[in-house]
Amino acid sequence: MVDLAAAAVGATFGALLKEALEIIKKACKYRSTLEGQIETFQNLGPVIKKIEKFNEQLDRPRQEVEGLIRGMSEMEKLIGKCPKPKASKPWRVFSFPTYYDKLKATDKSFERSVTVDLQLRMAGDLQVVLLKLENILESLSKQSYGTQIQGPHGAPAKPEFTVGLNEPLQNLKIELLKPGVSVHVVTGLGGFGKTTFAKTLCWDDKVKGKFGNNIFFVVVSQTPNLKIIVQTLYEDCGLQRREFHNDEEAINKLGNLLIEIGKSPILLVLDDVWPGSESLIEKFKCSIPDYKILVTSRVAFVGFDTISPLKPLGHEDAEKLFCHLANVEGSNLVSEIVRSCKGIPLSLKVIGRSLRGQDAEAWQEMKKLLQGHSILESLQSCSIPNSDPNTDLFACLKSSLDLLEHKSPFEFSVPFPLKECFKDLGLFPEDQRIPVAALIDMWTELYELDDCGTRAMLIVKKLANSNLADVLVTKNGDANNSDEYKCYNYHFVMQHDIVRELAICLSKEGPFEERDRLIIDEIKRPHWWIVENPQGITARILSSFPKWLIGQRQQRVVARTMSISTGENFTSDWCSMQADKTEVLVLNIRSKTYTFPEFMKNMSKLRVLIVTNYGFHPSEINNFELLSFLSNLKRIRLEKVSVPCLCRLNNLKKLSFYMCNTSQAFDSCSIEISSALPKLEEMNIDYCIDLEKLPAGICKITSLKKLSITNCHKFKVVPQEIGELENLEELRLSCCSDLEEMRDSIGNLHNLRLFDITDCISLTNLPEKLGELRNLEKLCMKGCSRCELPDSVENLQQLNCVVCDEDTSPNWEPFKAMLPKLEVKVLKADINLHWLPGVLKR
Repeated sequence: MVDLAAAAVGATFGALLKEALEIIKKACKYRSTLEGQIETFQNLGPVIKKIEKFNEQLDRPRQEVEGLIRGMSEMEKLIGKCPKPKASKPWRVFSFPTYYDKLKATDKSFERSVTVDLQLRMAGDLQVVLLKLENILESLSKQSYGTQIQGPHGAPAKPEFTVGLNEPLQNLKIELLKPGVSVHVVTGLGGFGKTTFAKTLCWDDKVKGKFGNNIFFVVVSQTPNLKIIVQTLYEDCGLQRREFHNDEEAINKLGNLLIEIGKSPILLVLDDVWPGSESLIEKFKCSIPDYKILVTSRVAFVGFDTISPLKPLGHEDAEKLFCHLANVEGSNLVSEIVRSCKGIPLSLKVIGRSLRGQDAEAWQEMKKLLQGHSILESLQSCSIPNSDPNTDLFACLKSSLDLLEHKSPFEFSVPFPLKECFKDLGLFPEDQRIPVAALIDMWTELYELDDCGTRAMLIVKKLANSNLADVLVTKNGDANNSDEYKCYNYHFVMQHDIVRELAICLSKEGPFEERDRLIIDEIKRPHWWIVENPQGITARILSSFPKWLIGQRQQRVVARTMSISTGENFTSDWCSMQADKTEVLVLNIRSKTYTFPEFMKNMSKLRVLIVTNYGFHPSEINNFELLSFLSNLKRIRLEKVSVPCLCRLNNLKKLSFYMCNTSQAFDSCSIEISSALPKLEEMNIDYCIDLEKLPAGICKITSLKKLSITNCHKFKVVPQEIGELENLEELRLSCCSDLEEMRDSIGNLHNLRLFDITDCISLTNLPEKLGELRNLEKLCMKGCSRCELPDSVENLQQLNCVVCDEDTSPNWEPFKAMLPKLEVKVLKADINLHWLPGVLKR
């Protein structure tokens, strides 16, 4: 049998033994547990005190940390009561298990407060912070501070209605959608729709798809403030408005901003940038992966990636825009009025809105105005009830002239009347090319520019950059347009009709008889005038000339510059006009015969005469001999006329024939050419197809410094007397395809510095005496591959430039070592017919 008593004793002893072992185990862990709690207290105590302090500053309820503080307080009291293992008396060891249990209990309670309760409270606090931050950013994004940004994607409101922008938008989008950094300029006159174009671009789906919310639109205007612009960009990014002490600080911060947001593509639109602000554009450039700058301006800034000029609307698009603005359907009357608006969006807007809701009588009145006057004059004369005679159109176009007062990359040493030069363009007929050579003649005498035309060409370029003119080059001028030997025979200026009307309107300020610039156009918009001659007989004459110019009485004018345009049926019925103040006379003719008016004989101050025939056949000129009375006449330019026998022009310095018949002038004169032109310094003969040889008499004009015979394809012979032109500095014989031989006497031209035989394709050799041109600096011989060089060219020690083509350049290789200054420029073939429309039109 089992001893039950023994079993009971065994079970009791086992339990006691297990309990003893558990006490010993707890006593062993007591030390490490106590030390862990002491470390926890020391680490977390300061942190909880900081949290409590921040809560007090933020005025938050203390209950959020009371549990932590209570737990830390209990932990502190318990640690104070616990016996220290090293310092305790031996019998205190039996109390270690009890304190171990208390320490473990406080550990679990405090761990829950930290790991669960505190983390939950922190998560809640974080949500509150995020919500408040979102509200702050939303509030900042709604603040404007004067910024020009509106709507999504940083662009202003999308234009309500647009036409004619598809092609230019497509071309520019191709550039903007390419990767990389680039600057693009959209240019055009005021009222041409540059801002509308930029706004439309910002709302394009593909542009938005690439740039998203990183599209920024800033209006720069005439007086830009860099600091304000950068502040605006900060606000548009949803950031706090920054204050900058100077422009340099603003640019530095802008660079940081662009780099930060440049992780995605950026499009920055700088609208309405005025001249002189090129450096401002440069400051916005930044080397980040995909950053585009779009500039709109009335001037064409050079040196950037692309320049996109906005052109006037075509008739179909113009009619759509007009009908939308006037709220009408298309009709013949609408089409006539639209055609008078010249495709300018602003003119369509002004006239369309003025006619909106008007009756048929108002529409007919506008039609008559536009038929009898220019669009600018019509708007100023308009009496339609809802129209504003002080329309923005004239002011907008006129403001473009203000751009001429701003500094540009090229500046003159002395001021020049750029606005006056612009108004001078109105002296020539509409829709016709204006030769730069004619402008050089005018401006050299009127404004004392340099004789070679360098500064005149700078003025032309400035007008073109301001969109007040277009420059057309009909031939590659590189052969003649380098260094100091500039030639602008192939350069022309054209103007849009509305721009020309602006020049004419500005020239018409003041009474007709007192204007400094008198423009008389008999061709355009003629009227019936009732005049009475000395016999008392009245006549009704159809003409746009004023009454005083048609009658027989004498009329005095003070105009310094005068332009007279006449049509095919002009009868030369002039009054006895006294124009003794006129210095430049421009005659635009279209008749087969033309008689110089008698009053020209009394133009004692006349210095420049420009006669241009715009008919198909050369015009016969009568009364040419009266020019001999003009002692101050310095320059004559004749175009598409049959030049009569030359008369004495004792002080003439420059004579130019363009597309003229010259045989009568050179072959039938009773007076020696050298006697008729004793002080001539420059002669230009261009596109004169009847010229076969140069009269020997011209070679006796020892004052001659420049002789140019170009595009005369029947010209064959250079006279032996050419060597008598001892003062000749420039000799151009380019594009004379029949010229076969060059005389040895050319070696006597010791002052010659430029020699041009470009495209003289029949010329097979140059004379041996070419080497005697000891001052020759430049030789142009593109297209002369058959021409052999004489050995004497090795003596041309002053020769520093030879312009030729790929076929001709090998001929110069043997001489390079002997001519240390020589540079051989190789041009590619220039094949175009740009010159042809001008020739046919003239």
